[in-house]
Amino acid sequence: MSDPSEASAIQHGLALTPIALVRAMVQAYANRGLDAGGALAQAQIRTSDLHDPAARITATQMEVISGTAMRELDDEALGCFDRALPWGSYGLLARASLSAPTLGIALKRWCRHHGLLANDPRPVLETEGDTTRIAVHLKRDTGPMTELCVVSLLRNIHGLACWYVDSRIPLQGAQFPYPAPLHVDAYALLFDGPSRFDATHAAIHFDTRYLDLPVRRDEAAMTQLLQRALPLTVRSFRRDRLLVQRVRQVLATQPLDAHNADDLAALLNLSARTLHRQLKEEGASLQALKDEVRRQRATELLLRTKRPIKQVAQAAGFQNEKSFIRAFKAWMGTSPAEFREASTAPPRVPGLGSPGQDPGDDDLQLVV
Repeated sequence: MSDPSEASAIQHGLALTPIALVRAMVQAYANRGLDAGGALAQAQIRTSDLHDPAARITATQMEVISGTAMRELDDEALGCFDRALPWGSYGLLARASLSAPTLGIALKRWCRHHGLLANDPRPVLETEGDTTRIAVHLKRDTGPMTELCVVSLLRNIHGLACWYVDSRIPLQGAQFPYPAPLHVDAYALLFDGPSRFDATHAAIHFDTRYLDLPVRRDEAAMTQLLQRALPLTVRSFRRDRLLVQRVRQVLATQPLDAHNADDLAALLNLSARTLHRQLKEEGASLQALKDEVRRQRATELLLRTKRPIKQVAQAAGFQNEKSFIRAFKAWMGTSPAEFREASTAPPRVPGLGSPGQDPGDDDLQLVV
């Protein structure tokens, strides 16, 4: 994931949004026989920049041009859908899902209600095991509007989902139904994880467990959001309410791939600095989580298997046996071998004395 983050980009006014998205808005004006000059002027975007593939605008400029175009066209879809969405349509969608108890139900409602507003494109919530997708299916070729259509729609629902649960929802990846554009580097900022192009349809992918998070917002928060909803961005949510659980899972399932913070952060689509910061905000530390997962894994293997200590060390994520033994003694106060021996020794049955010995009088009295 790129640094600086989008929140930092907004704060410092960095020009990172590709001009291609603006060109699509200008095309929407032309399709209506209207001139986009006024909207471009309000956003302080030069018409000459529209013809420069390398040109970028700031997040503030994108907010201004988008808001102006939506109002002047009376279309929050900016000419991308099979019908216009009058101003306020997405506010109604957001409110309709606010009463849902969990994010999963809220997203299902949102996708279903979106179908009442427009037939094309069609957003769908799809879950397959540990991965959930919000897919966008296009029934027609929208030509130069396709990128703006799927990027804005996926960004909208992703940002709203994060807002519903007051948590950052990191993406495992994204896919798009067109070739990689010249400004492909911008996608690392727009979407977490790797982006794949020339796919059959557009989609974002994330951990299914986020669907079980409760919706934490109320009507008052919704009213405040809708007063200025366009700047809603997923990177503004620093808290990740599932981060600790996700770290535990990676450490448990991929111990050999997560030896250090850089490797673990890469598996989570984060930077190492962001990983440490977010864990601290959650009241946890990477070292404590590593110790917890490794200790649990090691004790289970020692108790339930006859693997050699060296193999147990490797399976628990240690690079060598010596470091494992040293860590295990710090955790349990005994060596792995002594722990296993003590745990597998036959219990002494009261009244029978030690193995190979006759019971004494006291033991006989206990048996009786």
